Amino acid sequence: MLNQYPAWKYLLVIVVLATGMLYAFPNVYGKDPALIISPVRANQMTSKELAVIKGVLKKENIQYSSIDRIRAKLLIRFPDTENQLKATDQLGKLLEGRFIVAQNLAPATPDWLRAINGRPMSLGLDLQGGIHFLMEVDMDAAIKKEKQRFVGEIKTTLRDKTIRHAGVRLEKEIMIRFRSTKERARALEYLSSKIRELQYTELDKGGDPYLMAELKDQSKIDVRKAALTQNITTLRNRVNELGVAEPVIQQNGDHRIIVQLPGVQNPDRAKDILGATATLEVHLVDERNPSVRDFVNKGRAPPGTRIYYKRDGTPVLLRKEVVLTGESITHASSGFDSRSNEPSVTINLDSRGGNRFDNFTKDHVKDSLAVVYIEIKVKTHKVNGKMVKVRKKIEEVINVATIQERLGRRFQITGMDSPNEARNLAILLRAGALAAPIEIIEERTVGPSLGKDNIKQGFNSVIIGFVLVLLFMAVYYKLFGMIANLALFFNLVIVVALLSVIQATLTMPGIAGIVLTVGMAVDANVLIFERIREEIRLGNSPQASIHAGYEKAFATIADANITTLIAAIVLFSFGSGPIKGFAVTLSLGILTSMFTAIMGTRAAINLIYGAKKVKKLSI
Repeated sequence: MLNQYPAWKYLLVIVVLATGMLYAFPNVYGKDPALIISPVRANQMTSKELAVIKGVLKKENIQYSSIDRIRAKLLIRFPDTENQLKATDQLGKLLEGRFIVAQNLAPATPDWLRAINGRPMSLGLDLQGGIHFLMEVDMDAAIKKEKQRFVGEIKTTLRDKTIRHAGVRLEKEIMIRFRSTKERARALEYLSSKIRELQYTELDKGGDPYLMAELKDQSKIDVRKAALTQNITTLRNRVNELGVAEPVIQQNGDHRIIVQLPGVQNPDRAKDILGATATLEVHLVDERNPSVRDFVNKGRAPPGTRIYYKRDGTPVLLRKEVVLTGESITHASSGFDSRSNEPSVTINLDSRGGNRFDNFTKDHVKDSLAVVYIEIKVKTHKVNGKMVKVRKKIEEVINVATIQERLGRRFQITGMDSPNEARNLAILLRAGALAAPIEIIEERTVGPSLGKDNIKQGFNSVIIGFVLVLLFMAVYYKLFGMIANLALFFNLVIVVALLSVIQATLTMPGIAGIVLTVGMAVDANVLIFERIREEIRLGNSPQASIHAGYEKAFATIADANITTLIAAIVLFSFGSGPIKGFAVTLSLGILTSMFTAIMGTRAAINLIYGAKKVKKLSI
């Protein structure tokens, strides 16, 4: 009996190993300290601005390795972190408000590897330093805000139907007082059909008939989900201003958010921006005074108006009266206008805002409306040795559009230059402000030097575990042990390649998963080799023993690995952050070790022993 693989199996093993080595190779080159400069708006960086940046770097004697354009962004590489930090300070001041200057570690991968999408692994916060926040969303405030919105909607709904009431107020629940049970009965019938998110209960209080309205359980769930989703979107927008290249913003449970900012070392600045408040206002454009520049030069606007500025710096004269605020917007989505096929944003208003907007626009068809984005930022500055918080109010016109027809609760804004601008506007309208207050309940800062130490310790742990296993296998199983060691090496290579290809973030727990994988990978070979030795002791021939060893050990190996894989999947499903990182590396390691320990070693043993008659095995 001979042990030989068909040619396609040898070819499969060679292709997998070669591909693994190729895609693990980018990690050898490491990463360069770099800055990514990206525009705040849709504008591109001009050649003039690029020349100014180069001039500043030369003037301040800041050394850089290269400057490359990547679509609308600029990537500047530096030989060390000292030059990177100096450039951050100088360019941050020069480009503030127009461009975001983000510190980053840019892969030093050669062009030929980048051409086939070869990239090094992403490193987690604990390996490259940065700030970790765990934020809790005040869900009670979100539900209270929703109830307050329904107070206004109930008043409007009852007024439209001319149902008389003696007051609507928010206590623990919404209380509607009536002067007669007949009016209450009419209100109950009408409100039940119009506002179905509420559950209504009749009760008498102080001799007066009342209707108590409370949010249904499903409505409360929907409010909580919407608040969490909107806060995540808002935080993601704000993190962009911190200049973080690869932030992590994710849901944690049903009321918490994790924010990780790699490379950021100033928690006060991060908290200032993440906690900023924002809102929207809609004003009528004052078209009675067409020459806005004259008023800008004079430094004052006509009575009842005010000068605002668009994002490109163009002045716009708006009336002071606020037509609509962001409080009334319930949803916004981008798309295309069905008539002109231009990029557009569809906006939904609540009942109160819809009625007000309807009454206003019927008298202002063909007039222009401007959407003003207002944000209040709190920045911490050092004044006389003390940290002082300074509030800064930013107001900018993000869109001017003409009213084409009478508008109600749902209408479109057109006039955007591109679908991308429409999408950005929809995000601003949807998530300009936090849906509910957030509180930072946990804060950790990891220094870059600690990150380097973690990488060194993690790398050492893998090497030490790997070397000890190699020595044991080589001494105990001789040639077969050396083949297992070779498979173990390729197993690590393939795991690193997979982590690089899928761009999974490697953390310290992830490194622990790799160390565990080393042990589990060799465990399969131990089972196989012990089975082969047992077959030899029973008097079977070497070739028969090899065949029986792999055949009989497979079921045990598969059972052990599948149960561990199930545990890893459960950890990934219900865990968070570091737990997920451990689960990912463990899962990948299990799958690759099954391939290398069974198919890889069998291919090598078949090549050495399979085609000839042998009397003794080196095992």
